[in-house]
Amino acid sequence: MKRATLYSRSTQTRDLTGLGDTEKSAPESVNEQTSNASAGKSRASFSKIIKQPLFVLGLGVFLGGAIIWQLAPKTPAAPAMTQANVEAIVLETLATKSLPARAAQVAAAAWPSVVSIQTLDGEPPPGNLISQNGKGAGFVIKEDGAILTNYHVIAGSERIVVTFADGLASPAAVVSVQPERDLAVLQPAQIPDDLQPATLAAGGEVKPGDLVVAVGFPFGMGPSVSAGVVSGLNRSFALPGRAPLTGLIQFDAAVNPGSSGGPLLNQDGEVVGVVTAILNPSPGGTFAGVGFAITMESAANAAGIPPF
Repeated sequence: MKRATLYSRSTQTRDLTGLGDTEKSAPESVNEQTSNASAGKSRASFSKIIKQPLFVLGLGVFLGGAIIWQLAPKTPAAPAMTQANVEAIVLETLATKSLPARAAQVAAAAWPSVVSIQTLDGEPPPGNLISQNGKGAGFVIKEDGAILTNYHVIAGSERIVVTFADGLASPAAVVSVQPERDLAVLQPAQIPDDLQPATLAAGGEVKPGDLVVAVGFPFGMGPSVSAGVVSGLNRSFALPGRAPLTGLIQFDAAVNPGSSGGPLLNQDGEVVGVVTAILNPSPGGTFAGVGFAITMESAANAAGIPPF
């Protein structure tokens, strides 16, 4: 016969583990004791560490550095650079330092390209064309050594010697001439290894009042430098028995016999003209304040270079 299932009427939960409250609390007591022991050991270890001389020394250095950093004066941040600051620096530099003159800078850039020309025979130049008999100037226009000068500097001569900036002297032959423009191109037999052609520019880019610098060999001395301004443009110059030269640059930089054929330079050191003539009502043939140069536009064809 099947037995009926019996249910307990007690509201207490039966202890299935068979352990009392005393037995269940034992592990918890053990854990607490272990934790306390570990904490005690940690405190003991820390006490030993802080008593070490090296620790004390390191802590002292750190604290001392922090105190010094706090007490040291702080460098103020640099102020932002403004336009006013820049202008003040420029003005102070100009007031305290000597800068090279613009004419000196222009001449220095042109030196390597300027040559002196000496003829051992030939015709004397027409009046007011500023070539001392047998002497003149020119400048290198191509890397192969081609030299541009005035026709009246070498007219009728078969023996021409050119001397470069480094002192090399070489015989030169006439390659081409344009007497109507008073221009000639020479080719030296020898050229320096580091030859530097001049930088050419259109003469039409200058205007009255612009700085110009003339470089040449007045009276055989030089190279000599003179500076002035453009006085006028598109001037004409009459020649005895020949058509006048036209489209010239008028300038007031001093030039004299022996300056013919030298470069007239702008403020960037570029050749804008070939120094050619002076206007002088006196028989002395020296500079009276008015000089003329053939523009590089007119010289381009004679030089065999592309026009500007």
